[in-house]
Amino acid sequence: MDKKLLEVLACPVSHGQLFYNQASNELFCPASGLAYPIDAGIPVLLEAQARPMTEAEKQV
Repeated sequence: MDKKLLEVLACPVSHGQLFYNQASNELFCPASGLAYPIDAGIPVLLEAQARPMTEAEKQV
């Protein structure tokens, strides 16, 4: 994930900062508790496509 792009992206739900999880290839937002997929290098920042983060993921 391009660091410059990550700096300008925000969660569409909470408007909070997004973080990159390389292991799952997702962007996640602790504030909203949602993880957004990255498809072919393009972040899919749609609430309907996001998955709820587990409690364990929220603690990290």
